[in-house]
Amino acid sequence: MKYDTIKQWDFPTVEQTYTEKDTILYALGIGLGADPMDTRQLAYVYEANLRAFPTQSVVLAYPGFWMRDPRAEIDWVRLVHGEQRLQMHCPLPAAGTVTAKTRVTHVIDKGPERGALVVSERTLLGGNGEKIATISQTTFCRGDGGFGQGDESPPPLPPTPNTPPDRTVTLAISPRAALIYRLSADPNPLHIDPDVARQAGYPRPILHGLATYGVAAQAVVQTYCGHDAQRLTGLDLRFSAPVYPGETLAVDLWQDGPGRVRLLARVPARDKVVLSHGTATYNEGL
Repeated sequence: MKYDTIKQWDFPTVEQTYTEKDTILYALGIGLGADPMDTRQLAYVYEANLRAFPTQSVVLAYPGFWMRDPRAEIDWVRLVHGEQRLQMHCPLPAAGTVTAKTRVTHVIDKGPERGALVVSERTLLGGNGEKIATISQTTFCRGDGGFGQGDESPPPLPPTPNTPPDRTVTLAISPRAALIYRLSADPNPLHIDPDVARQAGYPRPILHGLATYGVAAQAVVQTYCGHDAQRLTGLDLRFSAPVYPGETLAVDLWQDGPGRVRLLARVPARDKVVLSHGTATYNEGL
């Protein structure tokens, strides 16, 4: 990896038009609509008065798998999605045209044999130029440390409290979740092909990290936002371990002041923390 090449990577502006069908498909991919009698969930999967779930922002106007470009000189096979951060500036429309420009904000050398971190930031704009969301992704490049220069790390995500959670929300993940979610965002065969999953060291296909991210957001929306997802204004967290479709996710929540919640997510059946260092923010008075 060459620091200057990555830090100055020239991303084209990406424009994407998405429809109500795309919004419904994303919501189904993160498990909304599991109860067809729950009209609070139907608001995200039924075209009558349809609303977009805010975490859909992370899949819109994505710049593509740019780290696979030979010019990046990154060992892309060993990449891991480390952290995801999202700040919503206004509600995401249920359909429309958005544009986004991505930039690399940090390239961090952890040292030889320790890898590197690349932090990229994407600004999502609506059709009238209004800022909808700021999206930050940290990628752990496991095979690329030791290039000898780099940036200071951004402020770390804080760990969750060492006290019992205030609330725990349990959400079942459909066995078909990855099959649906991949149609919205990431067609990587790791999430559908058992042979590819085994080659990567997994016993079966894994769920997309950003699908688990959306499921965790649901726990916050249900518990603190009165099922109104437009009140969710931010969600930052770290990916700790993979989730398999068909598992049950337990999301532990700690109130951390007005409009702020700390969280982590576990798979109780495997006693495994899969999302950690989570913080969500929301509007209280709506």
